Amino acid sequence: MTEAQWRTHRLELADQTLREWPAVVLASAPDGIVLDRSAFYPGGGGQPPDEGVLLWGGVQTRIAGVRKGDDLYLIPADGDPLPPPGTTVRGAIADDRRTALMRTHSALHVLCGVVYRDYGALVTGGNMEPLTARMDFDLPELPAGFRDAVEAACNAEVGADRRIEVRVLPRAQAFELPDIIRTATNLVPPDVAAVRIVDIVGLDQQADGGTHVASTKHIGRISVVKIESKGRGFRRLRISVAD
Repeated sequence: MTEAQWRTHRLELADQTLREWPAVVLASAPDGIVLDRSAFYPGGGGQPPDEGVLLWGGVQTRIAGVRKGDDLYLIPADGDPLPPPGTTVRGAIADDRRTALMRTHSALHVLCGVVYRDYGALVTGGNMEPLTARMDFDLPELPAGFRDAVEAACNAEVGADRRIEVRVLPRAQAFELPDIIRTATNLVPPDVAAVRIVDIVGLDQQADGGTHVASTKHIGRISVVKIESKGRGFRRLRISVAD
């Protein structure tokens, strides 16, 4: 199956604030549980998958991660009980971790928007953990005062309280938007017919499947903690996010 054919309806794509919901188990095995509906983010774009629990029959099954395959599989913790197919469960995401990842992912989009706007540099890679992340740029020249300038510009955008809007557009319409791909390589698979757009209004608009806060004010303070040279003009910026 392709992602569009998964039996699981992905609730987090429409509501990134959802943390608990009812669902029915469609399949269950030690290597993965399939639900009819789920808000567990499966990972992608540098954002790791969610963790949490399934509550059912007076017990709980810890969810240690999510695996993509011919369906969306929730990975149970070793030794935890498995809800049989047909069981009604209540899913719950680890809220502090998800919220921290949302803040971090939005911070990376702010960083991407600032570096692209001020220096014209495209992204070549990135990764994140809760409240810490790195992003790589094609940036042959490193201007004097770059770190301080980027950090100040990022926090100015946080203070501007820019809305972060999510919408889905047909592929052809999405690719009519200017600069919709901020990576050096287009990572949107060719068979994706509808493209999810994350728009930090007035700063950064790009194709993205991850979870984000509602506005830049919810990110917190962004610190550029380190800049590394990765050879051939590529720079790695490491950031942290704090209250």
